[in-house]
Amino acid sequence: MVRPGLAACAQRLRRIRRNRPPDGDGVAVLAAPTYGVSVDFDTYERDLWDGRADAYQSGFARMTAWSVGPLLDAAAVTSGTRVLDAGTGPGIVSREAVRRGADVIALDADPGMAATARANVPGLDVREAILPDLPLPDASFDAVVGNFVINHVSRPEEAVRQFARVLRPGGKLALTCWEMPPSGALALVSEALEEAGVPVPDDIPTPPFAELGQTGPFGGLLRDAGFADGEAARLRWLHEVDPEDWWTTGALARIGVNGVIVSRQDPPTVDKIKVAYDRLAARYATSGGRIALPANALLATGTR
Repeated sequence: MVRPGLAACAQRLRRIRRNRPPDGDGVAVLAAPTYGVSVDFDTYERDLWDGRADAYQSGFARMTAWSVGPLLDAAAVTSGTRVLDAGTGPGIVSREAVRRGADVIALDADPGMAATARANVPGLDVREAILPDLPLPDASFDAVVGNFVINHVSRPEEAVRQFARVLRPGGKLALTCWEMPPSGALALVSEALEEAGVPVPDDIPTPPFAELGQTGPFGGLLRDAGFADGEAARLRWLHEVDPEDWWTTGALARIGVNGVIVSRQDPPTVDKIKVAYDRLAARYATSGGRIALPANALLATGTR
């Protein structure tokens, strides 16, 4: 069953695909791989992030950095806390945890992200693993944190069970994800794609987490994995950025599904998307030619 808030997202996806132009009418594959309709989500994710560490760090990661403080606070990370940073990306969460005096092990599925985290946090123990596989001993951490990683996992239910396994009794889990359906900062480029008449390709898989991106289902995910007090709350902030930087480090850098779609277009279509993007971004205009994008996320917490 599709939950009410996510029905709109599913309907939009169906509408865009139904209205896509015939083959040869302006949609060309240029810079991104294409997949068979049965591609598994893990294969898609590995291709999605391969070689994207620098672009992600210079753009999107600056927005997700806002939630690092609330995430670590929710997991009670202080001096001496043994922390697992799952899906570390460029190491922003780990860097703050280390600054607080925590003992951190970081994981990421992408070798480029792992290398970037090592460079950003000297001495950090960074390991490569694809969640939900978690090659770590039982009851070995006081806290497990993941900043916008659970929505990139093929089996989120199993990932949360693995997080529970490696936590000691009384240990804390804290995870962030984007609220669904996408809105604000997360929807700007997808809205431009829709306005420009560019469809979502059939070969891009639907994220397994898509129906869990609301407070009730996200909290339920933790409770189903044994976190009896599992719950989720909304996080809201504004990300102020130059609109040209947001376009360049996101859509043009092939970050996320929208970046993949943009990268497949021919130059005239990209120009058309950019015109729509500029018009839509103007809704968020602030001083100095910048925009303030609403970031709408969720924070789920639980005690082992």
